[in-house]
Amino acid sequence: MNKAITDGLLLTPAAFAQGLDVYSSGDGTAGSDTYANAINAAFIPADQDFGGALELIKTQSTQKLRYMGQTPLLPGCYLRITARVKAISGNLPSVRIAGYPALGNGSRAGGLVEAGPAVTLTSYGEVVEVSAIVGSGLRGGVDMVWGNAPVYGHFGLDLTGQNGGVVRIDDLQIEDVTGVFLRDMLAQVDVRDYGAVGDGSTDDTAAFVAANADAQGRSVLIPRGTYLLNGDVTFDAPTRFEGTVIMPASAILLLRRNFDLPNYIEAFGNEEIAFRKAFQALLNNADHESLDLGGRKVNVTGPIDMQAATPERSSYATRRVIRNGQFEAATNGDWDTVTMTSQASYSPSDARKLTNVVNVANVPVGALITGNGVGREIYVRAKNVATQEITLNAPLYDAAGTQNFTFTRFQYLLDFSNYSQL
Repeated sequence: MNKAITDGLLLTPAAFAQGLDVYSSGDGTAGSDTYANAINAAFIPADQDFGGALELIKTQSTQKLRYMGQTPLLPGCYLRITARVKAISGNLPSVRIAGYPALGNGSRAGGLVEAGPAVTLTSYGEVVEVSAIVGSGLRGGVDMVWGNAPVYGHFGLDLTGQNGGVVRIDDLQIEDVTGVFLRDMLAQVDVRDYGAVGDGSTDDTAAFVAANADAQGRSVLIPRGTYLLNGDVTFDAPTRFEGTVIMPASAILLLRRNFDLPNYIEAFGNEEIAFRKAFQALLNNADHESLDLGGRKVNVTGPIDMQAATPERSSYATRRVIRNGQFEAATNGDWDTVTMTSQASYSPSDARKLTNVVNVANVPVGALITGNGVGREIYVRAKNVATQEITLNAPLYDAAGTQNFTFTRFQYLLDFSNYSQL
């Protein structure tokens, strides 16, 4: 038994010899019918194979046997339920381990697999062992993946097939087999043990948050797969990415213990996306004053809109540093300068506005403005399509009246122009 998880927890159900009033013919929930005094069930105190055994006649299409005790289910814990069964007479049924996944209020957790693989009994007197593993994570060998919603289970078995068969069942066994699935339980937690699926479409945010909360100094492993995170995730523990994550632009991934670009590249599998998400995290936490690029050279295929990388912010006013790396423009990237000419009017009485701008919708924000009397380093700060107005970063020098202006929008590796203030 894995003492680190289940020490002190009672897992194995009561022996049949202690009474059948704790064994249900339903789901095992409080108030369900039990096998005490049932006409199709009896305790056999001296069976040659089992010692004491439950003898059961199959009278239902699915004859259920559930322990009414609440077997606890902990995040990251895997339990193996085992039953030994033999046919005595009549029709030969199939046997499978089954369970009822219970929420904290006792209601059923929906949408879960509640039974393991079935084994068909083929002869009388032959002892057949059936087992199944239940746990929170989607792991190889886990028959019933229940995630983190159920807090306990009612476990037992089902008899299926034709009615009329008589079987004897040895005492049920439940054991903790978590150690089979955890590589190094004391040093690492795995997001799969908290319900992460990694199929690229299931939202694994809650599983990542739960893994971080339970890490308590241990590292967090994100195994192979593609994990969709629709919400913010913060890791306070060191992380190791074998798989990758995908996130919407609005969701923030903060790697507090290994906050640098190489780790974000491991997380996202793409240098440009990794840089955007690392920059977003830099501007949204007070733990780090700089983003270390780790000596990496980031190949950039087009201008990176830095404000779009932080859609939750339109301005920023705290010093932050991007250091220790390079950005290189890809030769096949989108770097063409955008140039257009349009007529507009200027009045010194409203010195930071161009009005009646023709085709204002196509004038790029951040464009350099040139024309008669404009002056040096005059740029488009903002535009209002509805009013046909452009806001300037500074007054024009001597350009009163109406004339044609040229707007030249250069492309920048890191484009901060869409912030209102930085």
